[in-house]
Amino acid sequence: MMKKMSIPTSKASLVLFLCQIISALDVPLDSKLLEELSQPPTITQQSPKDYIVDPRENIVIQCEAKGKPPPSFSWTRNGTHFDIDKDAQVTMKPNSGTLVVNIMNGGKAEAYEGVYQCTARNERGAAISNNIVIRPSRSPLWTKEKLEPNHVREGDSLVLHCRPPVGLPPPIIFWMDNAFQRLPQSERVSQGLNGDLYFSNVQPEDTREDYICYARFNHTQTIQQKQPISVKVFSTKPVTERQPVLLTPTGSTSTKVELRGNVLLLECIAAGLPTPVIRWIKEGGELPANRTFFENFKKTLKIIDVSEADSGNYKCIARNTLGSVHHVISVTVKAAPYWITAPRNLVLSPGEDGTLICRANGNPKPSISWLANGVPIAIAPEDPSRKVDGDTIIFSQVQERSSAVYQCNASNEYGYLLANAFVNVLAEPPRILTPANKLYQVIADSPALLDCAYFGSPKPEIEWFKGVKGSILRGNEYVFHDNGTLEIPVAQKNSAGTYTCVARNELGKIQNEVQLEIKDPTMIIKQPEYKVIQRYGQVSFECIIKHDSTLLPTVTWLKDNDELPDDERFLVGKDNLTIMNVTDKDDGTYTCIVNTTLDSVSASAVLTVVAAPPTPAIIYARPNPPFDLELTGQLERSIDLSWIPGDENNSPIINFVIEYEDALHEPGVWHYQTEVPGTQTTAQLKLSPYVNYSFRVIAVNRIGRSQPSEPSEQYLTKSASPDENPANVQGIGSEPDNLVITWEPLKGFQSNGPGLQYKVSWRQKDVDDEWTSVIVANVSKYIVSGTPTFVPYEVKVQALNDLGYAPEPSEVIGHSGEDLPMVAPGNVQVHVINSTLAKVHWDPVPLKTVRGHLQGYKVYYWKVQSLSRRSRRHIEKKILTFRGNKTFGMLPGLEPYSSYKLNVRVVNGKGEGPASPDKVFNTPEGVPSSPSFLKITNPTLDSLTLEWGSPTHPNGVLTSYTLKFQPINNTHELGPLVEIKIPANESSLILKNLNYSTRYKFYFNAQTSVGSGSQITEEAVTIMDEAGILRPAVGAGKVQPLYPRIRNVTTAAAETYANISWEYEGPDHANFYVEYGVAGSKEDWKKEIVNGSRSFFVLKGLTPGTAYKVRVGAEGLSGFRSSEDVFETGPAMASRQVDIATQGWFIGLMCAVALLILILLIVCFIRRNKGGKYPVKEKEDAHADPEIQPMKEDDGTFGEYSDAEDHKPLKKGSRTPSDRTVKKEDSDDSLVDYGEGVNGQFNEDGSFIGQYSGKKEKEPAEGNESSEAPSPVNAMNSFV
Repeated sequence: MMKKMSIPTSKASLVLFLCQIISALDVPLDSKLLEELSQPPTITQQSPKDYIVDPRENIVIQCEAKGKPPPSFSWTRNGTHFDIDKDAQVTMKPNSGTLVVNIMNGGKAEAYEGVYQCTARNERGAAISNNIVIRPSRSPLWTKEKLEPNHVREGDSLVLHCRPPVGLPPPIIFWMDNAFQRLPQSERVSQGLNGDLYFSNVQPEDTREDYICYARFNHTQTIQQKQPISVKVFSTKPVTERQPVLLTPTGSTSTKVELRGNVLLLECIAAGLPTPVIRWIKEGGELPANRTFFENFKKTLKIIDVSEADSGNYKCIARNTLGSVHHVISVTVKAAPYWITAPRNLVLSPGEDGTLICRANGNPKPSISWLANGVPIAIAPEDPSRKVDGDTIIFSQVQERSSAVYQCNASNEYGYLLANAFVNVLAEPPRILTPANKLYQVIADSPALLDCAYFGSPKPEIEWFKGVKGSILRGNEYVFHDNGTLEIPVAQKNSAGTYTCVARNELGKIQNEVQLEIKDPTMIIKQPEYKVIQRYGQVSFECIIKHDSTLLPTVTWLKDNDELPDDERFLVGKDNLTIMNVTDKDDGTYTCIVNTTLDSVSASAVLTVVAAPPTPAIIYARPNPPFDLELTGQLERSIDLSWIPGDENNSPIINFVIEYEDALHEPGVWHYQTEVPGTQTTAQLKLSPYVNYSFRVIAVNRIGRSQPSEPSEQYLTKSASPDENPANVQGIGSEPDNLVITWEPLKGFQSNGPGLQYKVSWRQKDVDDEWTSVIVANVSKYIVSGTPTFVPYEVKVQALNDLGYAPEPSEVIGHSGEDLPMVAPGNVQVHVINSTLAKVHWDPVPLKTVRGHLQGYKVYYWKVQSLSRRSRRHIEKKILTFRGNKTFGMLPGLEPYSSYKLNVRVVNGKGEGPASPDKVFNTPEGVPSSPSFLKITNPTLDSLTLEWGSPTHPNGVLTSYTLKFQPINNTHELGPLVEIKIPANESSLILKNLNYSTRYKFYFNAQTSVGSGSQITEEAVTIMDEAGILRPAVGAGKVQPLYPRIRNVTTAAAETYANISWEYEGPDHANFYVEYGVAGSKEDWKKEIVNGSRSFFVLKGLTPGTAYKVRVGAEGLSGFRSSEDVFETGPAMASRQVDIATQGWFIGLMCAVALLILILLIVCFIRRNKGGKYPVKEKEDAHADPEIQPMKEDDGTFGEYSDAEDHKPLKKGSRTPSDRTVKKEDSDDSLVDYGEGVNGQFNEDGSFIGQYSGKKEKEPAEGNESSEAPSPVNAMNSFV
């Protein structure tokens, strides 16, 4: 059958442009042709080079390719073959190279980090993908830190540091308050690019305690919050104004390197009072127009799509009324490689020549390397037709075996480009792709384009003939295009006919015929004319056309090249446009456009609206009501109404509104019937049966509505059977043995007659039963009793009255009432996944026993007892609901090493079914919590006594304790670590052979068979040598350096004082001094003179909880000083410890105590020799340690045990560390339940990402840990 195609004359050149331009062996995009031709592989889709994945979701590494035959796929990982068959977590999609790593079923995303590359191969070559670097995203928690309040003087600058955790990709930073409201920013207060919050000057209103920095990790859809920062602004009068100082960047110059095509961001934030204003310039040039933007109140300069021309010096200038400061940023724009000419696929015939060109640029200039089928070309199989010349490969006299895929790699230090381009050598006979007998239609005297899309290898020659046996077409009246298209520049009537296209090469010949029809042009024989019309007059434009009889024209009118106004005054006829009641806004140009499928013509005319001659003042008002209403042509379902309009009062009547009253059903209530145009005074009205009608008419003009006319005479229509049935019919049971059928009753006039009733019918579905029917009064519900439980019913409700029935109603499906399910789920199985999570399975109950709509299953589970304590507890049942017909579920939040019970019940709309038999399961052991306390007592010269309490939550059977300890010297350096294993039944230990007057740090934790729990740490000091022998000074006996130097300044801070010590190298008899001040303050340093040549000093009268800076200097030695050190005093406590090691009276007291002990020992020795007893045991019994809690008699639990759910506070006898400071209890067992109220986090899809949180001590091997200065107070406590 002939196919028809039309080409509009105005679009002929566009069609020519869009036609496939076929050069030597360009392969047309014809799907059938592409399926038949052999083709090397082409990568069509691949994952990005830098691929950051969500560690909670499956990893999909894309690699799609096409080719003929279809290619096979292989992968390398980190440069070596990746055998996916040996990894159960990795699968490859069918007919694809895309890899799917199953992370959601047990895989670890971190295990699949690496560099991946895909190879697609068939018999004609191999294409390779980019190197795809797989990295899982990371959203780490904020490092816990102690944030002290910022005390700032009004007018000073301030920087609040955010320091977000390093994530992948980096987080988005923003500042909010406790109410989750964004903190307002301005020229004075703004956020820097690094996330810090900068105050050019602080004001009293900046005082608040909830400056909170948030880090949003978009990849995992989580938000981390920094601890709130407190800012307190204190006022000083008067406030001193200051000239600008740059807060960032520092110094006068800096450098910035950015890559071509990226966004360049430069930032300058200044302090000063008044608030400085920032201005940007480029030295020696102008800022690029259309690419430059200012952000953050002009503190940030943003230039998009940078190029090498944007390199240079950019100066930011901060200025206020007191002066200015500037900073110069030297910007260098480098460039990763970018294409100048990327290699393109090459299709050749045997014996032909060709080239592949690969040209790229960058800064620095990229290097070009070639690969053949994924192998470096230097070691690839030789091809005599191939020659490599730098960025070009030259092919000569190619053969079919020369087909291959070549890769060009352009790389420099900022990146690389990889492009695949194949060489496909084909030998194919000619093919014509244009459909046979295709029909072309053009307008006479317009160009005609006849397609002959072709393909062949070698490239075929194309010839055109007119007629079946005509001669070859030649001459200036034809144009032959390279893509085979024949163009007739001016088609005449005699150009119509059959045209034949012939394609031939050395392998064959083929021909195709197309048809050409010539149509008459469309013309406007009577065009619209220029018109001048008075306001409120009427005007008409004509547009009479002539067209080809086989074409269907459409006429469109425009006003000022836009659609006509949506106004009833504009009337479009077959050959004209009429405008009624012309107004000033109708002034303009009106255009008539005539379109056919092949051509388009148009003509325009101008309308000018002028004012009417002066007339007396006109009074406009609402129209008078119509009168003399008359009813004629009475029929059962229609009637004619006529009336006489009232005076329109100088404003034409627009329309008439007709209303009706039903005196039979709703007397006194008027309803809208219809409306007609203002030029009409009659209307045919549609009527309903069994209604007593009367009508009235209301006239409407631009001023408003008239009063209603007097009502017409009444007309009672005859009764009839109902036309419609009730809507919204439903069948829903309310009890197990009934079916409640409901519907929406018909309204009064819908009844069509007296005696409205309803025929209610029902029958059980899928059972060969007859309909059961009942006729009920005008109600909206009927209850069918005695039905089986929850079976489907077909239901229908039909209206009827005294004259008959409505049409047959449609049927709806309902169900009788539900009852409780009959049976419990069977074969309940529990699979314990870990110590806090279990998976429960069950068999679904038969649907017949559900006896209702299956809503899901409920799992009841509760803890029976702890396996380690064997003590029962209050049973609190938990319920998890699983919607639908699920047969398994996860039980989160279980306690380790505990016995649980559960049962499963099915749920329908009525309620729950019986419970399955209780299933008992035990959770395995977990790691214990930290020991409940660690107390260090009885310090001596070389020993310490350690006492501890068992973990509050053992989470299993304790196997042992591990004690690690190491000494700490005066510079807070940690000594060698010693580890001791202790049996689980021990609760104390005496450590001997320790060094005298030495501080030790202890790390203590408990173990179960699963592993070690969290540790508790303490510090203690052995007592000083009684003989008062001091250690030799550091560096004693060594040759002192010739130049003076003060180094290793260390501080040991307490609540209101700090010990400052240092090492000095240089001439003797130096006079030292100590300078100190509040950290971050610009106040002058305070100076204290050190008596003698001591290398330590005690600063007194410090403020608790404050950060101080300190440095040490020597007088008379060219004024040199040490570097600054920063320390922080301890928080204020109810019972403060005072470091008195350096007090002379303390040394004397120690000597007196030692002498007293010696006298007591002598007396004891004399009494013992006399036969007396020293009542040590009695004194110990009389002064028993109140902190040791006995096992309770009543419930068999330990005194320190606290139920995890009761959250009882520690009892009065709970222990505190030996230095009398209360340490925060480590929390190692916080529970996060799925779907319950927790402080965890959830993704948008509800997946759980909560964490077990708890402050953890660093392992000893992680480096130095700060501690208080060694103090003999603990030793003092042991003496008294």
